[in-house]
Amino acid sequence: MADQDTATALAPNLPTLEDMQHWTYVIGRAQQLMMEHVARQMSEVPTKITAVEPNISLGTWPGAALFADPTKLAQAQVDLWTEGLSIWQRALMGGDGPKSEVQEKADKDKRFNSPEWRDNPLFDMIRQSYVLISDRLLGSVEAIDGIDDKQREKLRFATRAFVDAMSPSNFALTNPKVLQRAIETRGESLLKGLENMLRDLEKGQLSHTDPNAFEVGRNIAITPGKVIKQTPLYQLIQYSPTTEEVNETPLIIFPPWINRFYILDLNEKKSFIRWAVAQGLTVFVVSWKSADETLAETIMDDYVQAQIDAVDTVRELLDVDDVHLIGYCVAGTTLAATLALLEARDEGDKVASATFFTAQVDFAEAGDLNLFLSDDQMQLIQKLSGKGYMDGRYMAATFNMLRGRDLIWNYVTNNYLLGEDYAPFDLLHWNGHTTNLPAKWHQAYLRDLYRGNKLVQPGGISIAGTPIDLSKVKTPTYVQAGREDHIAPAASVWKITHHFKGPIRFVLAGSGHIAGVVNPPEAQKYQYWTNDAKVATLEEFIAGAKETKGSWWPDWLDWIDKKSDGKVSATGARIPGAGTFKAIEDAPGSYVKG
Repeated sequence: MADQDTATALAPNLPTLEDMQHWTYVIGRAQQLMMEHVARQMSEVPTKITAVEPNISLGTWPGAALFADPTKLAQAQVDLWTEGLSIWQRALMGGDGPKSEVQEKADKDKRFNSPEWRDNPLFDMIRQSYVLISDRLLGSVEAIDGIDDKQREKLRFATRAFVDAMSPSNFALTNPKVLQRAIETRGESLLKGLENMLRDLEKGQLSHTDPNAFEVGRNIAITPGKVIKQTPLYQLIQYSPTTEEVNETPLIIFPPWINRFYILDLNEKKSFIRWAVAQGLTVFVVSWKSADETLAETIMDDYVQAQIDAVDTVRELLDVDDVHLIGYCVAGTTLAATLALLEARDEGDKVASATFFTAQVDFAEAGDLNLFLSDDQMQLIQKLSGKGYMDGRYMAATFNMLRGRDLIWNYVTNNYLLGEDYAPFDLLHWNGHTTNLPAKWHQAYLRDLYRGNKLVQPGGISIAGTPIDLSKVKTPTYVQAGREDHIAPAASVWKITHHFKGPIRFVLAGSGHIAGVVNPPEAQKYQYWTNDAKVATLEEFIAGAKETKGSWWPDWLDWIDKKSDGKVSATGARIPGAGTFKAIEDAPGSYVKG
C-alpha cells in the first residue's frame, strides 16, 4: 500500500479528458483562424502597409564597426563577461546581496513590472541579461569612430529599434505574464490575441484602442457649429458663440493636413476649440479632405491658396479687416509660406497675428523623421503612391516607429500575447483615424522642405509663380514648441525665430507634440517657459526662462487679446449660417469622417 501511495505521489498530473478536449479545441480554433485569414488574403489581395525601417543594412550594424577594433572588442568582451557573471551569481544565490546597476535599471523598466520577472530566478536572469546586452549595443554606437553625426543618429535609431523589438517581453515563451495568463485562461488569451493580430493584419494597421468606442460627431468632435463653405480641398467650419460678446477679430485654425482636425476637439474637457469659443473668440476651423484620386495633382500652392481663400472668406463674412491664424504642425509650415506670399503681394495686413503649434519652417535639425528620407525610402514612398495619393496607414506606421516601444511593442504584448481588450482612448482613436495625402505634394514636401530646406532660402520656393521670402514676414507671431517633442523637436521649431522679421513670442511647453498642445488649464498638468530677453539660441532661452505651472493657453489668450480689436455683439454673421455663407451641414462636417 505504501509503495502504491509513493508511486501515485511521484506520478505526473495527467490532464483530464475535459482538459484534453479543451486544449484540442484551442489548437484547432487557432489553426482555423489562421487558415481563414490566409483564405481572405488570397481572395481579396488588399494593399498592405508596413512600417519602413531606416536605410541601414545588417552590414552596417554598429557592432560590426565597433568590434573591428581588437582593443575595443577585447574590452567589450571583458565588460560583458564580468557583468554577465554577476547576474549568474545573483541568480545562484537566490537574489541575495546588493542590487547591481543592471538590476536597478531592469527594476525601473515598465516592461518588466510584473512580479514574475523578479520572483522567478529564470525570468529575472532573462530580463537582466537583456538589459545588459541592450546597454552594450546602444553604447557601441557612441563608441564608433570615423562617422558623422547623421550616420551615428541613423545607427542609434536602428539599434534602439532592434533592441526594443527583441525585448523578452515581446515573446510568449520569455514573458512569464503571458505564460501565466495562458494557463489561467486555459489558452483562451492566446486565441483572443491571435484574433486581434489577424484583424489588424487584415486592415493593415496596428490597433491601439477599441474601434467601436468613439464616433466623430457623437462623443468626439462635438463642439456645436456649422460647415459654411466647401471646396474640393477643404470644409470651413464656424463654431457657435457661447458668450454675449466676442472679439471683433476672428480666429481661423489650420490643423495638420496629415491628421484629422479634431485633435483640437476631442471632448468637452480637452477641446482647444471649445475653450477658445468660451473665451469670446469667433472660431473657424479648416477641415482638410483626405486625399483620393481627385487630388492627385494637388501641390503646396493649393494648400497655401486654400488658406488665403479661408482668410478672405472670413473677412468677407464678418466684414473685418484682418484675422488671427493658427497653424498646427505641417499646416504651420504651410502657414509660413502663406504669410510670405501675402507679404509678397503686399497683403500682409490681412493677418493680425499668426500662432504656430509645434511647426517647423527650417528643417536643418528636423529630428528622427529625417531617418526615413533616404533615396531608397523616397523611391518606396513613390511606389506606395501609385493611385495619386499616399495611404495614411503608411504615415501612421512611420510615426509609430518613432516611439516603437510605446506605440508598437506595448500593444503587441498586451493585445496579441496577453489577449487583453482594447481600452477606449479618444487620443489613440484620433491617432488611428488616418488621412491620405496627395502624393505629388507629399513627395515635394519631403524632397524640397525636409531634404532641401528650401522654405528658408529666399526665393527657394515659389507659390503661384511668386517667389517667397520668410524674412519679409512682419506679422506678430506666437510660437509654441514642446520640450519633449519627437516629431517637431523644440530646437527645430525655435529656428523660426531666426527667419521672421516681425515681433515673436516663443513659449516652450512641457510634454510633446500632442500633450504639449492639448493641455487645457483645468487639467493643471505640465508647465511652460517664457523668456522676454533677446536671446540667440534655445539654450540661452532655457537658461534664462521663467517656469509657469500649468497650461500655456492663458498666456496665448492674453497675447492674442492685445492684438485684437474691440468687442462686438455675438449676433448676425457671428452665428453660423446667419450670414452670407449659409450652413451646409452641422459640424464636424463630412470631410473629417471620410
